Amino acid sequence: MRDVLREGRLSWAFVVGDLSSAVAPALLFSLAAWKSEGARWDDLPSVVGRSLLYFWLYIYAFCLPNQITAIEEDRRNKPHRPLVVGAVSVRGAWLRWFVVMVLFSIAGAWLGVFAYTLLWQALIVGSNVLGGARSWVFKNLSMSLGIVAQLGAAWQMVTPLTPTAWRWILLPAVVIFPLISLQDLRDVEGDRVIGRRTFPIVFGEKATRILLGIAFALLPFAVHGAVMGPAGARGAAWMCEATLALVALVIAARVVLLRSKSADHRTYMFLTYWYCLLLVSAIVIL
Repeated sequence: MRDVLREGRLSWAFVVGDLSSAVAPALLFSLAAWKSEGARWDDLPSVVGRSLLYFWLYIYAFCLPNQITAIEEDRRNKPHRPLVVGAVSVRGAWLRWFVVMVLFSIAGAWLGVFAYTLLWQALIVGSNVLGGARSWVFKNLSMSLGIVAQLGAAWQMVTPLTPTAWRWILLPAVVIFPLISLQDLRDVEGDRVIGRRTFPIVFGEKATRILLGIAFALLPFAVHGAVMGPAGARGAAWMCEATLALVALVIAARVVLLRSKSADHRTYMFLTYWYCLLLVSAIVIL
C-alpha cells in the first residue's frame, strides 16, 4: 500500500501543473457528450470514471518524457518538479513512461478510442523523444493535433462523434495553433538554454505580444462563427458567448500590457480557463 501511495503522489507531482489544460477539459467534453445523449444519471459515474482514468494516463504519458528532457530548463523555471528535487531518477522516470504508455494503449483499446491514443502517442514521441518540440511550428501543430486526440477521444468514449461535435473539436484545435505561443512567453530563458526555437525566440517578444493581442481580440468572432452562431439565438448561447469573449479580451489586454514572468504565467492560466469555459459552454448548449 505504501508503494501505491508513493506512486500516486509521484504521478500527481508530474501532472498537477497540466490538469487544467488536459484532464479538466476532456472530462467536460465527455460530460457534453453524455448530456447530448440524454443525460442518463445512471451512466454518469461510468462516464466520469472512464474519462478520468484515460486522461490521467493521457497527461502522465506526456509529462514524463517532457520533464525528463527539460531538467536543466526546469532547474531555472520550475524547480519544484520531481526530477529536479530528486523524487525519482531519470531511469525510474523512463521506466514509468514505458509502463504508462502500455497502460494507455490498453485503456484506449478498451474504451474504443485507440486511433486517438495512437495519435497522441505519436505526438509525444515526436515532441519529447525525437526533439520536434524544439521547433515552434512542430510544437504548435502538435498542440492542435493534441486537442483533436483529446476531445475526439473524450466524446467518442461516450457516444459516436457527430458533425456538431466536430465543430466544437476543430474550433479550439485550429485557434490554438497561434494562441499557444502565449505559453512560451513564460519560459524564454529556459527555452534558450535547451535550444528550443519557440515563436517568441524566433520572432521576438514584442512582435509576439502584438500578434497574440490581435489574435485574442479576434477570437470571439471565431467562436461565434464556428459554434455559437450555429447554436441559434438562445439566452444560454448568448451568456456563454459573452463570457468567452470577456475572457479572450482580458487575455488580449494582459499579454500586451503585463510583461513580467509571473504575469505571463497568470495570463497563460487564463487561456486554460477559456478552454475549460468553452467546453462548459458545450455542456450548456449541446
